[in-house]
Amino acid sequence: MTYTLFDFLQLIGSLGIFIFGMKIFSEGLQKVAGKRLKGILSGMTRNRLTGVITGFGTTAITQSSTTTTVMAVSFVNAGLLTFIQSTGVIMGANIGTTITAWLVAIFGFRFQITPIALALIGIFFAFLFSKNERWRNIAEAMVGFGILFIGLEFIKGSVPDINTNPAIFAFLDGFTEYGFLSLLLFVLVGTVLTLLTQSSSAATAITLVMLFEGWIPFPIAAAMILGENIGTTVTANIAAIIGNVHAKRAARFHLVFNVIGVTWMLIIIYPVLNALDGVVQFFTDSTVSVMSGDVESRANATLALSLFHTTFNVLNVVFLFAFVPYLVRFVEKIQPDRGGEDEEFRLQFISTGLMNSPLLSVEQALKEVQNFAGIIEKMHAKVSALLFDPEVDREALSKQLRKHEKDTDQLEVEISDYLVRISERTRLESSLTERIRDMQSIINDLERIADIYYLITKFADQLYAARSDWPEEAFDEIKVMLEAVHAAVDIMVQNLAKEPSQVNLEEAVALEKTINKLRKQFRKNHYARLENSDFPPRVGVVFIDAINRLERIGDHVFNVDESAAGHRLGPKR
Repeated sequence: MTYTLFDFLQLIGSLGIFIFGMKIFSEGLQKVAGKRLKGILSGMTRNRLTGVITGFGTTAITQSSTTTTVMAVSFVNAGLLTFIQSTGVIMGANIGTTITAWLVAIFGFRFQITPIALALIGIFFAFLFSKNERWRNIAEAMVGFGILFIGLEFIKGSVPDINTNPAIFAFLDGFTEYGFLSLLLFVLVGTVLTLLTQSSSAATAITLVMLFEGWIPFPIAAAMILGENIGTTVTANIAAIIGNVHAKRAARFHLVFNVIGVTWMLIIIYPVLNALDGVVQFFTDSTVSVMSGDVESRANATLALSLFHTTFNVLNVVFLFAFVPYLVRFVEKIQPDRGGEDEEFRLQFISTGLMNSPLLSVEQALKEVQNFAGIIEKMHAKVSALLFDPEVDREALSKQLRKHEKDTDQLEVEISDYLVRISERTRLESSLTERIRDMQSIINDLERIADIYYLITKFADQLYAARSDWPEEAFDEIKVMLEAVHAAVDIMVQNLAKEPSQVNLEEAVALEKTINKLRKQFRKNHYARLENSDFPPRVGVVFIDAINRLERIGDHVFNVDESAAGHRLGPKR
C-alpha cells in the first residue's frame, strides 16, 4: 500500500479548502440577497406549502440547510414562528440542500472545472477591494465558488487510487457484501461523516468522490446519502437543547421526519435505484448501467446519485405532507410541555448562537432587544401598582421587580457580547454596522430605564407610608407623570418593532416635551406647597425624587426612539 499519513493529511486539507470555499460562497450569496432574506418570515408564516417554498428558497440562497433549520428553530424559540409553521420550512430545507449535490456532480465530474474556477477567481478577485458593496459581495460569492471546486479537485486527487492501494479497496469492499445490512451500515457511516464534517454538503461531496473513484458502488453511495440526511438534523437539535419546548419540538420534528423518510426509502431502495439508473441512461444516451460500477459509468453515477438525493427529498415531502399533523402530535408526545418557564418565548440570552448570515444574526438580536423592551413595560406596570394599588402584595411585587432588574443586567451583557461577535465578522455592510451601534445604544438606555424603575421601588414604601401627609393633588400629579411616561414607553416598544425608515419620531418628540413640561410644572407646584406648609419637607423630598426619576426615564426612552430611527435629533426638541 502506497497511501501514507502525509497523503491522508493532504486529503483533510483538501476537504478544508472545499468547506472554506462553501463557506465563502454561502456568505457571499447571503450578502448579495441582502435585506430580501428578511422576507423569509412573511413566507414562513402563511401556510405549510409556502413554508416549504420558503425553506427551499432560503437554503438555495444560503447553500446550507443547517442555516435554514437552525434559523427556524431560533424563530420558534423567540415566538416568531409556531412549531406548526416551522415544519414547512424544515421540509423545504431538505429539498434545497440537494442543489449542492447537483453543482458538484455537474461541474465537478462532467467538466474540467478547475481552469474555469481559477479564471473566475482571477476575474472577480480585484472586485473584493471595490468600494461598491454589491460588487464586493458578488466577488466574494464567485471567489468562494472557485475555491469550492478547486477544493473538490484536490479531494479527487488526494483520494487513494484503487490500482495502487488494493488493500484499502479490499477493506471497504468487505463491508459492501452483506446485502441489506451493508446499506444499514453505510447509512450509519453517512450520518457519522456529516457529524464529523458538520456539513452535509461536504459529506455529500466526499460521497460523490468515493463513488466517482470507484471506492463504493452506487447503492452504497445512496445509503450514505440517506445517512447524511439524518446527520444534518443534529446541529438544529444541539441548538435547541437550551431553547424552549417549541424550539425542541421543531428540532425533533426535523429528526423524526428524516428518519421516517430514510426508513421507507430503504424498503424500496433497489427498485428506485434501478428506475433512476434507467432515467440517467436515457438522458445521457449511455448503454452502461451505473449499478455496474464500470469506469465509463462513474460520471453518470454521480448524476444518478444527485438525482436520487433530490428524488428522495421531494418524495418524502410529498408523501408525508398530509401526515404532518400526526407527526406533530407524535413529537408533542415525545417532547411534552412541562409548563412554567419552559413555555416562555425567550431566546434565553440568544441561546442558538450566531447565524451564518450577519443580517439574520442582527435580526435575532433585535428580537431579544424587543423582549428587553417588553420587560421594561412590565416593570412600569408593577411600579404603578406598587405606588397606587392598596390591594397589591407589595413584598411579592418588589421581588418581581428585583428579578426583572437582574434580568435586564444580564440581557445587556449578553446582547452586547452577541453584537460584538457579529461586528468581528469581516466586511460588514456599513448599514449593518450602523444598526449594530444603534442597538448597543438602545440596550444601554433600556438597562438604565430598568435601574431607575428599580430605584423608584426602593422609596415606594416611604411614599406609600407618607400618603396621609400628602395632599391629593400631589398624588394626582405623580399619576399624570406615570401615565405620560407609560405612553412614551408604549411608543418606544412600537418603534423597536419597526424598520428604522418606518420610525416616526413626531409622537415621541411630543411625549418627551410633555414629560419635560409636566416635570417643570409639578416642581413649581411642589415648591409652592412647601411654602404653604401643605406637607413636611421630608415627605416632599420623596415627591420631587419620584418626579425627577420619571423625567429621566422619559429622556432614556427618547434616546431609544432616536436609535430605533437610526439618527439623533440633537439637543433641541
